[in-house]
Amino acid sequence: MSFASPEKNIIPLGLSAGKRVADLGSGTGHYALAASRLVGSEGYVYAIDVQKDLLDRFQQEIEQKGIRNIHVMWGDVETVGGSKLKVDAVDAVIASNILFQAESKTGLIHEIKRILKKGGSVLVIDWSESFAGLGPSSQEVVSEEIARDLFEKNGFSLEKTFDAGAHHYGMVFKNSL
Repeated sequence: MSFASPEKNIIPLGLSAGKRVADLGSGTGHYALAASRLVGSEGYVYAIDVQKDLLDRFQQEIEQKGIRNIHVMWGDVETVGGSKLKVDAVDAVIASNILFQAESKTGLIHEIKRILKKGGSVLVIDWSESFAGLGPSSQEVVSEEIARDLFEKNGFSLEKTFDAGAHHYGMVFKNSL
């Protein structure tokens, strides 16, 4: 089993040309880059993070590579309206390795719900365990069961689970309400 691969893990989200995607907690942009290739020049990816230094680095990278379908944005994705995206703005949301970091997990899920179109999908990938100093401490790990419960209690239905690589779980939820 390999470590989490954005190119492999994004496939269950079912992205296609022309889709609009928000990568919440985008960090250095690995998932945003994978999504940008799948949505093509007709699609668009919003890479949103609260860490400005990571966003600055990612902005430089996409400029150097000439990538035009990614928009890098600062935002607090744990508060409703904090992503700065409009209601029903995107077809899909990527939430990779952010749930364990979120102080307001419910706030994060409410913001996902707000920006995601009805019937849209959210890709949730997170740490299944604390491992040799990588990732979160054991107290910060959000189990797959707790993550599923959080999303289902907030109007999402589980569409599928998948192997997201070593020490991670992966799930795709549908915005069902």
